[in-house]
Amino acid sequence: MGSNLPYAADADSPLKPDELAVLRAQFEKEGPYVGVQTKFNYAWGLIKSSSRSEQQEGVRLFSDIFRNELNRRRECLYYLALGNYKLGNYQEARRYNDLLLDHEPASLQAASLRGLIDDKVAKDGLMGVAILSGVAIAAAGVGAMIFRGARRR
Repeated sequence: MGSNLPYAADADSPLKPDELAVLRAQFEKEGPYVGVQTKFNYAWGLIKSSSRSEQQEGVRLFSDIFRNELNRRRECLYYLALGNYKLGNYQEARRYNDLLLDHEPASLQAASLRGLIDDKVAKDGLMGVAILSGVAIAAAGVGAMIFRGARRR
């Protein structure tokens, strides 16, 4: 299964609106009896979208498939990891990706995604430290100005 998975970069190229519309129409046409493959294809199209709400819907659909289709669970782990990665839910993305790597340690796609997740977490961590440092410096500056003003009176 591992080699059939797309690389994370594929998730960054959204479908054309008419391509997604075809998937949506098929999904809606099948209604309450939607087939697993139809739901899967539509969910992947949604995750590839640049719209956050569509990405969230794609993750929700993959979660449904994961819960209800035991034979598609491993595959869904990767797509759930990708969807959560795109949404910025890095802890969830890591959790799903690590579960997949437990089953398929040789998966190049999952290993690649792990690197991307780790890079984002590290970058966001550094950004958070920089923001907190900036806030602390600004607060110290304001405090010093207030203290000086109070001493001059």
